[in-house]
Amino acid sequence: MAAALLLLPAWIAARQGRGGAQFPGGTNPDGSLRPSRPVAQLFTQDAYTEYQILEPGSEQFRIRFLPEESRAGATELVNATRGGSEGSGIEVYDPRTGKPLKFTYEQQGNDPENHAIRAALPIPVPEGGIGRVLIYKTYKDPRTYMMNGDDIVWVRSLSGYRLGVLLPKGFAFISANVAAQLSTTTDGRLKLAFANPSGQSNPVTIHARRTAASFTPAPYTDMFFDDIKTLYDLDAPESGRIAVEQTYSDYRKGEKARLDSLAYLPLQDLKVADLDTARPFTPIKQGSATFIKLDVPIVDDRQSAHIRITGALKDAGYRVVNGDLVFERTLHGLRNTILLPEGWDVSATSQSGTIGTYRGRQFVALINLNAENNYRVTIRARRRS
Repeated sequence: MAAALLLLPAWIAARQGRGGAQFPGGTNPDGSLRPSRPVAQLFTQDAYTEYQILEPGSEQFRIRFLPEESRAGATELVNATRGGSEGSGIEVYDPRTGKPLKFTYEQQGNDPENHAIRAALPIPVPEGGIGRVLIYKTYKDPRTYMMNGDDIVWVRSLSGYRLGVLLPKGFAFISANVAAQLSTTTDGRLKLAFANPSGQSNPVTIHARRTAASFTPAPYTDMFFDDIKTLYDLDAPESGRIAVEQTYSDYRKGEKARLDSLAYLPLQDLKVADLDTARPFTPIKQGSATFIKLDVPIVDDRQSAHIRITGALKDAGYRVVNGDLVFERTLHGLRNTILLPEGWDVSATSQSGTIGTYRGRQFVALINLNAENNYRVTIRARRRS
């Protein structure tokens, strides 16, 4: 299963090459929509982006960006500056060690408005691993950040999936046109956190005004900062067997990481890997808990461990009922994808999900937009032949 996932980008590219002309997406000259290619990605994109709106009148906002590179052998990660935005104050770090990384920031092509950060990865992306960097940068863009009297207006088309926007201290929302979790940071700033499930362009407009209110820090954590994703790869329904792959980042400080998800995923043939290096971890049992010892202890907020867990489970909730494939289970975390066996077509889902096809097999990709970390889902399918 892991090998199949690693081949996903190349497979998508091949599909795009064959179907790009037929299903180009976008709009026709009269404004009507053109059909896009069928959904083929098991999960939405992985990058997290946070926009910190700076002082009024500055036209500036500070970005924290966590992109990834999955192409084996890649030695750098390229992040383009959007045309019309002036980039400055760039810092690039290795999320594994927290140490600065080398980078360049230079013009791309012939357009003087187009620039890109080229960040050197700590090591070439290993087979079976993922390269990642942590980028901080400041944009100045009067088209995005403007004043309306004493009020601030921030408007931007956001195509990322997991997003956050912070107001300057001393400001409160007049309006925000996206459904979002709202919290107060420890220093009294208001923060929106939200997901863009489609990963497509999402116009966001925020209006905010000065306030004398002193906001008390709220206990909510940014649920969309969590990058956990779990794939349930279904074997034949008569077997009740499910192959599971879960990836996530752990930011808890220390030299060990606790594998919390094993409490609801009693996996057989458990394997744990460091995605930064593709090297295996050795699970260590301590009472009822399971830990791994990190090669690089986490000591500051720029660091995290990037972990992959794989294994298999037998689940009585996965079965055949009157000819229907039935998958019924309580799911945890932000992103869960259920990949059906070959030859089955989805007929019902109890929760909202995206339906797609991966290598001839249908899947349902679910995103949990609620603060509760678990929810019950039932998926039904019928045999195609």
